[in-house]
Amino acid sequence: MTQTTIPTMTLDELSALPQAEFTAALDGIFEHSAWIPERAWAARPFANIDMLHRAMTQVMRQADPAEQLALIKAHPELAGREAAAGTLTDASSSEQRGAGLDQCTPQELARLRNLNAAYYRRFGFPFVIAVKGRSRHQIMDIIDERLRHDHDTEFATCLDQIIQIARFRLEAQFK
Repeated sequence: MTQTTIPTMTLDELSALPQAEFTAALDGIFEHSAWIPERAWAARPFANIDMLHRAMTQVMRQADPAEQLALIKAHPELAGREAAAGTLTDASSSEQRGAGLDQCTPQELARLRNLNAAYYRRFGFPFVIAVKGRSRHQIMDIIDERLRHDHDTEFATCLDQIIQIARFRLEAQFK
């Protein structure tokens, strides 16, 4: 699993880091997408999590659609192959475990995998959701509901969910 947390560091210490170290310190905030903190580095210093999150979100929003699509595709399928193989990032593994996705019954797992497959077929990218505070049952119902969206709405929804995931991860890292 990829390490996504670092020893306790303040935002002042983070802001003082050279770009490569800053980028490494924020590895995993946006799944497999180091280009976001790398570009956000220029907006230093960050007095609070809101400022850091806003700078990183702005980088993501200003990226071209191909980069945004790559960001969405960097997210693992919920309870999918990576989870089964144990290759999720620490953050993704913890988040999925927190939603009870590691406790699916065989029937629930089959439903979730069918929903994931239908979603990918329809949109061409994996379903992305900030799972914190949601149960596996709620998540499956949300996938079913979001399958009714058009492509552009769902693309934007995924980006919004990625922003929320990043916020949760920043709050966990900079308590």
